[in-house]
This record gives sequence, C-alpha cells and structure tokens, in this order.
Amino acid sequence: MPVTFSKSTLLLSLLLGMGGAYAANASNAPEAAVASAQGIPHPAVIAHRGASFDAPESTAASYKLARDLGADYLEMDLQRSKDGVLFALHDNGLLRTTDVAKKFPERKDSPASAFTLAELKTLDAGSWFNQAYPQRARPSFVGLPILTLDEIIDIAQGNPQHKPGLYIETKEPKQFPGIERDLKNKLTERGWLKPVTTTAGNVAPQTGEGKGRVILQTFEKNSLELLQKEMPDTPKILLLWIGEGGMAASSGVSFADSGEKDKAAYYAKLQPKDKDEFLHWLDVAKANGAIGTGPSAALTHGGAQSYFDLIQPWMNKATHDKGLLVHVYTLDEPVDFKKATDAGVDGIFTNRASELLKYYQRPAAKSVNQLLEQNGY
Repeated sequence: MPVTFSKSTLLLSLLLGMGGAYAANASNAPEAAVASAQGIPHPAVIAHRGASFDAPESTAASYKLARDLGADYLEMDLQRSKDGVLFALHDNGLLRTTDVAKKFPERKDSPASAFTLAELKTLDAGSWFNQAYPQRARPSFVGLPILTLDEIIDIAQGNPQHKPGLYIETKEPKQFPGIERDLKNKLTERGWLKPVTTTAGNVAPQTGEGKGRVILQTFEKNSLELLQKEMPDTPKILLLWIGEGGMAASSGVSFADSGEKDKAAYYAKLQPKDKDEFLHWLDVAKANGAIGTGPSAALTHGGAQSYFDLIQPWMNKATHDKGLLVHVYTLDEPVDFKKATDAGVDGIFTNRASELLKYYQRPAAKSVNQLLEQNGY
C-alpha cells in the first residue's frame, strides 16, 4: 500500500530538503505556505533601491546589478513628476543624490515633483555616490540618470535567466493624489498585474513572471486602502513605524530631550505604547488587504538605517498568528540577517543583495565587480 502524506508534511519535507538557510522547521512552514500561495519567495531577498551598497541607489547600475545577482525583488520609492510621469526616488528633494544645486540653483530646495521629467533627466544621479563612497566609486557612475517606472520594468525584464519582481512603495502619497490609480494604469499597460502565461510545462514561473511579481508597500493607511481598491489581487505590505501616522510610542520623550548621542540609539529604545497598539496595526494591515507587514529593525552596529526594534519574536509570532508575513527593513550585515531570521522574519530588505543571497546560500555565479563590468559599469 503506498504511503500517503498530508500537504503540510510534503511542504515541510520540501523545505527541509532545500538545506542551509532555507531549512525550515514546523514553526515557519505555515509562513512559507502563505508566501507560496501569493507567489512570493520565502525567504524573500528585496533589493532596497537596487544593489545600492555597490552602485548609486535607484539607478540602472543598481537595479541591473540586483537583478543579475539574483535578488527576488527590485525595490523602489515611487513619485510623480510635474508632468505626470512615475519615477523612482527616495528623498522628497534632489539635493542628496543629484547635482540639482548646480543645474537648477534657484530651485535646489524644491521637491522633485516640482520638476518635469525632461528636467529630472538632465540631473546627474550618480556622481554623489563616488564622492560619498570613494572606495566603491566608478567613473561610469558619473551622469547616471533618474529612472522612470517604465525603465525599471524594462530592467526587470532584461535578463532571461533571472526575472525579478517589483516591490513598489507609494512615496508620500498625500503629495500625489491619485498615484495609486496611476500606478495601476502603468502596471496594467505593461502587463504586470497578471502572471505571465508560459508553456514550460511544470516549470514554476520566475518571481517576475508569477502571481507575486508585484508587491505594493506603503506607510500610509489611506494609501493602503486605495491600493487595495485599485489592485485588490496584488500583494500589499503595510510598513510599520513608531511616530506620526504610525504606532503610538511608549515614551513621549523627544530625541532632543532623550540624552542619546545619535538617533539610532534613541530609536532602539522606543517601543509601541503597549502590546495592543502593535496588534492594532496588524489589524489595520489585514483589514485593508495587506498580506504582510514591513517592520523596522534596530541594527547591531547602529547607523542611519537603524530604527525601532519591531521584529521581536513575540511581534513576529503575533503577525504570523494573523496569517501575515514579515518583511523587515533594512539589513546589510550577516549578524543582522541571522538575528532577523532567528526571530522569524519571512524576507529582508537589503542594500547588499550579494551578501544576503550568500547568507541564504544562493550566491551569484559572478562577483559584484564582474556583473557591474558586464553591464557596462
């Protein structure tokens, strides 16, 4: 008589067979199943503004590198130009990552959205990286332009061997009324709201072709509601934060009055007001169509990306108990990869896709330098 297995046993056996960091125990098999049902890799490698440790963030060099390293998703912050074109840029302004002060000195403090696409395209979005990180500087980074969403889609589709998905944040959505609909229209136009139909038999589609090829993210409850209205079948993540527009804090002491020397130390000590406050935001996420949350983390060595510790094991368990995934931002070092993995996260935003892929035992066949050079950088 043939041996039969339950679906959960088969799933667990499959996960255990993957080995290394993919080896799962009974406690995280349900989350792997939740991710699988959405077409989302587990654990997911989310390339934060591309491979932005090794190349200027949100540029072609950064996104092509992340793609070719094997990242599951190309992550971006979406804004809209004065003439209505969707483009990727993290900051509200242009001073940190472009030469706007040289090209448009009288408008250097204006928001990026006050510029037309043609004006944005005149800016150099690469040279700042060479100045900030001379040890990783490359002459070919000089003059790299700001990218439109269309151009990032082209990059995502540009490597037949590996097609990553898109992980898109509606940036400051209150500044851009209707951006959720604009995004839906563009993704529909480009065919990205439906899985790609393949004739490859039983071969599973790549992330950028399957059901989870797009993940939408936002800090804003109202934007989450609108994203759900416009794209109800597309996976969504509610990003978590302590402060205005997010969770109420356990302490009302400001950074200035805290006595801490840097904001990372200040953030690391702040917690949600209480357990119910944290649970409330999980309910907000689920009620508005999110399939997961994007909490911050306090980094072992601090730094500008070290925020609130919102991936404590009890927090992740509470999230999982509600059937939600946990994608944490933004980790770059193995010590933090391990802490987050041990705490139970299901995916990681990283500037160092090459290092996270190595940690997950999915190293690229070529080095960062080889891939940059292969792409003309």
